[in-house]
Amino acid sequence: MDGIIGSIIIGAIAGWLAGKFMKGAGFGLLGNIIVGIVGGIVGGFVFGALGISMGNALVGSLITATIGAVILLFIVGLVKK
Repeated sequence: MDGIIGSIIIGAIAGWLAGKFMKGAGFGLLGNIIVGIVGGIVGGFVFGALGISMGNALVGSLITATIGAVILLFIVGLVKK
């Protein structure tokens, strides 16, 4: 249960941070959670493909999810245009 709750909290923070980096605003609590969790998956895939490991610590997970969420929002922005 801690893993799910931790993922939701990290996802919410990462989504909020990515929203600040990309648009200057968040997406609401549920939107931030979704963007952050999907960003964690994207960031894990990208970092894994590049051979980069941020570790399993809270800060490493948050950095990975935030960078993945920024990449996700960038790609979504390109597709929307």
